[in-house]
Amino acid sequence: MTKICDTALYPYARSADQNAATPLRHSVIIIGAGPVGLATAIDLAQQGVPVVVLDDNDRVSSGSRAICFAKRPLEILDRLGCGQPMVDKGVIWSKGKVFFGDRRIYDFNLLPEDGHKRPAFINLQQYYFELHLLERVRALQAEGKQIELRGKNRVTAIDPQPDHVTLEVDTPEGPYNVEADWLIACDGAGSPSRTMLGLDFVGRVFEDNFLIADVVMQADFPTERWFWFDPHFNKGQSALLHKQPDGVWRIDLQLGWGIDKAEEKKPKNVIPRLKAMLGEDTQFELEWVSIYTFQCRRMERFRHGRVLFAGDSAHQVSPFGARGANSGVQDADNLAWKLALVIDGKAPESLMDSYDMERLHGADENILNSTRSTDFITPKSEISRIFRDAVLDLSENYAFARPMVNSGRLSVPCTYDGSPLNSPDALNGPERTRPGSPCPDAPLGDGFLLSRLGGAFVLLTINTDAPEVLDIDGLPLTRVAISTGDDPTEHIKTRYLGESETAVYLIRPDQHVAARYPGYDAEQITAAMRRATGMESQQ
Repeated sequence: MTKICDTALYPYARSADQNAATPLRHSVIIIGAGPVGLATAIDLAQQGVPVVVLDDNDRVSSGSRAICFAKRPLEILDRLGCGQPMVDKGVIWSKGKVFFGDRRIYDFNLLPEDGHKRPAFINLQQYYFELHLLERVRALQAEGKQIELRGKNRVTAIDPQPDHVTLEVDTPEGPYNVEADWLIACDGAGSPSRTMLGLDFVGRVFEDNFLIADVVMQADFPTERWFWFDPHFNKGQSALLHKQPDGVWRIDLQLGWGIDKAEEKKPKNVIPRLKAMLGEDTQFELEWVSIYTFQCRRMERFRHGRVLFAGDSAHQVSPFGARGANSGVQDADNLAWKLALVIDGKAPESLMDSYDMERLHGADENILNSTRSTDFITPKSEISRIFRDAVLDLSENYAFARPMVNSGRLSVPCTYDGSPLNSPDALNGPERTRPGSPCPDAPLGDGFLLSRLGGAFVLLTINTDAPEVLDIDGLPLTRVAISTGDDPTEHIKTRYLGESETAVYLIRPDQHVAARYPGYDAEQITAAMRRATGMESQQ
């Protein structure tokens, strides 16, 4: 870790903007070269949108930070061209164990069905995640894509205008001014951009603190998520164990409220806690230590004119549940295609309001689940604790109680129910693929469905015919034709047809369902396409 995090991977270099007599205008500027900023930049660049990324750092993050990456973000990363390196490096897992005291009360499996290219989760240190994104940026630059990454460029002032944004940027050689048609703030939970614009979060900060320790050790624990309620080594509190690459293990220990954070992070206090958990004779080294406080908060809006917020700068949730970085990648997935259409003049600027609406919906869903997790993990009254402990006791022998156990409901993709981009459902199909839903993967011969959908508008036809290529208001719509005969496992039928024999799906560039019908009708598809691009509101 040390070598990676200590290396300047995008060192400062003087840009043309610093030599300009008047501020130059860029199409898109992104503040922040973390996971969300880089994913957004890659997505825009792949769609031909020039983008500049500014960051006050010049290297990947130190410490593992976000480590759990879910199936849906991995599928998004496949579309961005860097999913496979993540999976190759990561630790794949889908199973977990829940303990109460020192008793194992039950096991779980987060991906009990087969027929998916990607696993339920991988564990991968954030510095590796960022490294693979940076490698993808370099590959796109080599292909001639207009994506520029500027290290040691710290934004110090933001001045929004009706049709652009002016920024003041500080560098080792002094400040300069630059303009952007659109600004995307991906500068983290502390977001200087949010502060500069006088914006803030709404939500809850919970009265509890948790110690994160990355420990290098040789251990024979299985590759699973282990969560303890009230273990002997952390009485009255909780604990979490995850395996990472390179022999690194993530340990989370609940500490309670009113602690001295600086004191608790000192090795002399951390090591005894870890020995109590791992055993006095276990040999390990501390790699990284941090303390976090549960927070479930978000901005009231993610769009402020030509300024868009994404990732932790827009919303915060507790780490249990792996909803932070995963939801940030889904922000990028939702934002980039819409902004590309607006910039290309193929959609109205009002389309960006749907980013605000849909991702506020996603944030609220994550906050709701994180709040419930926090309330279960850290009961706020004796009655709540008695109820929780009763649920835990029952879950050891009775399956009906296990859904009530909440050790951090793990990240699942958001369905955009009620989105103005959805057309009314016209297919008696499965609930999981209703309009607004992300497309579930399914095997097709020697490949998988999501790989064929790609990152553009697609007309997916199942057991029926339609034109191979359509042009709707200057926007191409390409057909992907499949049949249930392509999948002898019947996953296509189960996930996309249900009781129907045929289906036609309009799929958005972020692989969410915009509309579905039993067959092809030119007028229906044209209306659905216009609705999905913000050209026509739902009647």
